[in-house]
Amino acid sequence: MAVPATGAQTSRSVLRLKRGRDRAWWHPWIFKGDVADVSDVAAGSAVTVIDADGRFVGRGFYNPRPALCCRILTRDDEPLDAGFFRRRVSAAVARRAGDGGASRLGRLVWSEGDELPGFIADRYGDVLVVQCLTLGMAASRDALVRALRAAVGDLAVFSMDEPAAARLEGFEAARGWLDRAGPVSEVVHEGAVALRVTFGAGHKTGLYLDQRENRLLAGRLAAGRRVLDVFSYTGGFVCHALRGGAVAAVCLESSPEAIQAARDNFALNDARERARIIDGNAFDNLRRLEREGERFGLIVLDPPPFARRRDALDAAARGYKEVNLRAMRLLAPGGRLLTFSCSHHVSEAAFEEICREAAADAGVTLRIAQRLSQSADHPVLLTVPETRYLKGLLLEAD
Repeated sequence: MAVPATGAQTSRSVLRLKRGRDRAWWHPWIFKGDVADVSDVAAGSAVTVIDADGRFVGRGFYNPRPALCCRILTRDDEPLDAGFFRRRVSAAVARRAGDGGASRLGRLVWSEGDELPGFIADRYGDVLVVQCLTLGMAASRDALVRALRAAVGDLAVFSMDEPAAARLEGFEAARGWLDRAGPVSEVVHEGAVALRVTFGAGHKTGLYLDQRENRLLAGRLAAGRRVLDVFSYTGGFVCHALRGGAVAAVCLESSPEAIQAARDNFALNDARERARIIDGNAFDNLRRLEREGERFGLIVLDPPPFARRRDALDAAARGYKEVNLRAMRLLAPGGRLLTFSCSHHVSEAAFEEICREAAADAGVTLRIAQRLSQSADHPVLLTVPETRYLKGLLLEAD
């Protein structure tokens, strides 16, 4: 499907909601089942949303292809034009201005969390990486990038759209430099730790920026401990732990690309001699470490999303319970476990209950030292609970 022409999105197209669909007054998502009727509108173009009585609700981008057919961008009667994007992006960047000196590394725009649903922008040094997750935002990419550059400077821009989202929305995922080439990679700094980001490689936009604050926490907890990092990806948690005084670390990872990137990061941080990578299935290797009598003073569990759909919740709960049970049995006396779920379908209460059942079956006593979440540059909107997708626990063993 072609991306519609850019420009001021001020069409007179109207989407009328069914009676009783009140959620649209505070939540940006509108599903096909919420729609009473919609006028003829090009996919990816702006539409005015009204309720069953004709009252203005908001304006957003419409796409008849996915079940989630409209995302509201504004509650004001204003065009979705370059000026709108400039104001929204400027506000998002300004909210992060005092974020602990992380202005050269971090998320600048977080989709629904910054009232720009379907658009993500991250900064890695002198490079911006952008993701468009909807057809409407893909059509507005140039305007969004101009707004970003106006806010942070004329940086090189790499587009890294998610292929699955692009297929669902009906546009071709952009993967590459927008208008001029930048560096192949950039070394960025989280506190005292150096991490290399290779543009166009790996997951997300290069790093899991949502875990930045939790990686720093791991570094503060690690002194004098042996560390196990399960699903270690490019070794960010381990680099922080070793920089924080861990005596040694073991990483469990199965991706050859991630393993090579982790080795590069260990070299950047003079940590190669204290970090060991075990290649293979994490569940199998956890069982093997338990049989071998291994114990660790700090364990990190940051698995991929086990529940990408609501109908996968039961299977996800079994996976989360199994991996947590195995990790809990590997904790040394006085050990600490950082455990996470990034599945937004798994609520904080459900995740805590899964961990509670795992501890009971593992026969261990654990205290909740801290409840954890995503980094502050991934803001959570109270009326949009889906923006709180990362939840975690810091658990302490006797």
